[in-house]
Amino acid sequence: MSASSPADLTATEAARRIRAGRLDAASLMEACLERIAAREPAVRAFAAFDADQARRAARAARPGPLHGLPIGVKDVLDTADFPSEYGSEIWAGHRPRADAAAVAWARAAGGVVIGKTVTTEFATRRPGATANPHNPAHTPGGSSSGSAAGVGGGLFPLAFGTQTAGSIIRPAAYCGAVGYKPSFGTIARLGMKVMSEGLDTIGVMARSVADCALFAGAVAGCDLGDPDQQPGVAPRIGLCRSPSWGGAAPETHALFERVADTLARAGASLAPRELPQRFAALVEAHPVLMNAESAASMGWELLCVRDGISEGLRERLDWGLAQGPAALSTARATFAALQDGFPAAMEGLDILVTPAAPGEAPAGLESTGDPAFNFIWTTLHVPCVTVPAGTGPHGLPLGIQIVGRRGEDRAVLAWAQWVAAAVAG
Repeated sequence: MSASSPADLTATEAARRIRAGRLDAASLMEACLERIAAREPAVRAFAAFDADQARRAARAARPGPLHGLPIGVKDVLDTADFPSEYGSEIWAGHRPRADAAAVAWARAAGGVVIGKTVTTEFATRRPGATANPHNPAHTPGGSSSGSAAGVGGGLFPLAFGTQTAGSIIRPAAYCGAVGYKPSFGTIARLGMKVMSEGLDTIGVMARSVADCALFAGAVAGCDLGDPDQQPGVAPRIGLCRSPSWGGAAPETHALFERVADTLARAGASLAPRELPQRFAALVEAHPVLMNAESAASMGWELLCVRDGISEGLRERLDWGLAQGPAALSTARATFAALQDGFPAAMEGLDILVTPAAPGEAPAGLESTGDPAFNFIWTTLHVPCVTVPAGTGPHGLPLGIQIVGRRGEDRAVLAWAQWVAAAVAG
């Protein structure tokens, strides 16, 4: 397929062309289906896919801000017209009656569900078959594996992801996509197979920051602005290596220095800004809350079909149950105190810039990588965006992460686009 294919358009550009009558939903879908035919055998992004159904849905797409735009739906979000199996054999063939709220609102805005994308088991760590679109010998990351690989591989322009630790930001960085984890609760979770009540966040992946704002804003029913309309001033940026810096690979050390130099030349005001020492408590509190809440959410599976859960996940859930009420209460208190304290840690800054992942995507498909540079921000319930920022030693994408205060998503998206433009320039 040529570089001028509609399948290569950003969602915002495709939407402009559709509104202007220079492109139609059926033609855009056909271009994506052609790309899928060429690349899906190697990428394996889909958990469920039907080309004829996608064509019919494109022809029936409603007018709206997402009119005709193909969307991959992570398979922990229910869909009425596709199976919803949550990455588990326990739920093989499960057909919900209704769409998840996020999917329903995407369709109402004119979006077209192109298929269900591969998730790790219950959006945890056991990988599916998806490979990195830039090198199939490497992981695409997870748990939003198929969404990241599908967007990064040009199969579709938009996709839903979810994040409990690093499941949007890390795979998006690994696959060369833009990933956006909104402030906690921005996108309704009804109809999602929720694991952790206090952490799980629905977000999006796309080809540009503006695409993410368009998509998430339409789904959440809020105005996230147009990040392509650049502010007239440069941001005040805190360079935050975070408590996880010890796990950064050499390419991330080099990336961080290079990005800092680039942002300074572009006019940003830069300052080192590490989180106060008390935020290190999240290293222990996060797994307690994540695994204890996940075990509670998976009561039916643990009690009725325990053998259908992978051994690794069973061990984590059993560990979570064993922590007991006091440990869970302490973890929740730690979360609340540090969430309240985070705005002060950003005093005088517009955003933090921090690594999106330890390095480029690791070789092999047995692991989806380490969420060390993501779980803190998920825990703090703040908006995060990763944008492509070069390549690593094996030619695989690297991303840089932009973080802001909870509820300031519109500003964070605008500054993320400023960073993306500076890095790309």
